Amino acid sequence: MTARPALVLEHEADAPAALLAEWAADRGLPIEVVPAGAPIPDPAGRPFVVALGSEASAYDDGVPWLASERTALDRALAAGVPVLGICFGAQHLARALGGTVGPAVRPEVGWLEIDTFAAAVVPPGPWLQWHRDAFTVPPGGELLARSAVSAQAFRHGPHLGVQFHPEVTAAVVAGWARDYPESVARAGTTVEAVLAGSEAWAADARRRAWALFDAFLASVPHAILG
Repeated sequence: MTARPALVLEHEADAPAALLAEWAADRGLPIEVVPAGAPIPDPAGRPFVVALGSEASAYDDGVPWLASERTALDRALAAGVPVLGICFGAQHLARALGGTVGPAVRPEVGWLEIDTFAAAVVPPGPWLQWHRDAFTVPPGGELLARSAVSAQAFRHGPHLGVQFHPEVTAAVVAGWARDYPESVARAGTTVEAVLAGSEAWAADARRRAWALFDAFLASVPHAILG
């Protein structure tokens, strides 16, 4: 059991830790969820930090809470605390490590296949995609997966960024499909197709998410985990 909980940076209430929280409970890892805009505790000495998804853009310095999160990410990187970035979180992590973030050539929404070059870390999909922005792999990083649109995963030392959403449940996806139909339409798909993908793939995606989270956990020093 860890002496201190891992930090999970949650940017929106409808984009929770979900499967990540279930996995952490399974592994006996306490987590502390920090909503966007709340003071972020010093990540030094924490086992790891997770930055979740957001409707915001990681390159938009007008986002009110972006600077404080960047400070926290920089502090985690300087302290050697492993960071897992998911979607927006991966973009913000890539930027903190010297990569770039900008609009993707087209949005990706739905359960989509990816090309993985490290199946033990990023199992083959389909994975749930929901993004309009994309990152470049930061200098010194390793590309682990990609799609026709963008890089999908990178590793940089103990840090891992994934453009897709391993943390979602079918219920989370259904909520997004209901509340953001314009995002679905812009990606050239339909709400029905997204929901059908959840029915077909969500159960297996849970198994694959556990494998991805476990691979990330392997980068955490055992002395910190206790």
